[in-house]
Amino acid sequence: MDKPTITQAMIDAYDEYTHLTLDRRGFMQKLTSLAGSGAAAAVIMPMLAANSAHATIVPEADDRLTVEDVTYPGGAGEMKGYLAVPKDATGKLPAVIVIHENRGLNAHIRDVTRRMALEGFVALAPDFLSPNGGTPANEDEARNMFQSLDMVATVANGEATRAFLAGHEKTNGKVGAIGFCWGGGMVNRMAVASPELGAGVAYYGAQAPAEDVPKIKAPLMLHYGGLDERINAGIDAYKAALDANGKTYELFIYDGVNHAFNNDTSAARYDKAAADLAWSRTVAFLKKNLA
Repeated sequence: MDKPTITQAMIDAYDEYTHLTLDRRGFMQKLTSLAGSGAAAAVIMPMLAANSAHATIVPEADDRLTVEDVTYPGGAGEMKGYLAVPKDATGKLPAVIVIHENRGLNAHIRDVTRRMALEGFVALAPDFLSPNGGTPANEDEARNMFQSLDMVATVANGEATRAFLAGHEKTNGKVGAIGFCWGGGMVNRMAVASPELGAGVAYYGAQAPAEDVPKIKAPLMLHYGGLDERINAGIDAYKAALDANGKTYELFIYDGVNHAFNNDTSAARYDKAAADLAWSRTVAFLKKNLA
């Protein structure tokens, strides 16, 4: 069989599936219809999904870093996470919380955490599924677990993560957050709830309600894929509220790219040019605001 063509309709259907509006059986039926056969759908599915085998860009044993799994106090109970620190840094460093997608703390997010540490930050990826026993190996199981999270408690765990990093011996006390998909939405929620957050970067994340925008203190950087109609539907109202309340933010829409364009484990949705540009903007923004 020749390599199948992946259409925007297929990517949109996968987005429905990954964000709980379509179950796996319904998605495969829809993909089969779009692909023309079950055989073609079976070939396309792995191209749409994230592939953990492609997760490592920075090796876990990279000798420039010290990495470890950590446990620290949450809002109410224990939180687990993955911490990466530049090994030979002199002086105290700014800190960044790296917030996962709705697949939990997986190999890809651990790798992104190492990438962030190599940029000169103390980087911590919390596992927001810690209250439910932590991120399971099965991604479908992880996705379903997000439905049962208490979001008030989850945001409190985000603030507890910020406080833990602010008090860490390796940091300068200034803490920002970067999040992807579900994590991008968490960045917006944390910006509302945490007046001490130093900066927030949300990749294709759900926006905060307009009525909550006056509470935001942190400067924000917002990245969106031009083809991501579901998330982009909230941009105008968010932007209007940010402008009306005099908030500091930068907003970028990357034309012709999809939701999850930064996730380099998903061949069909990843866009290297957009991801590289967004990352360079993100690092410069965090360094400016957390120095």
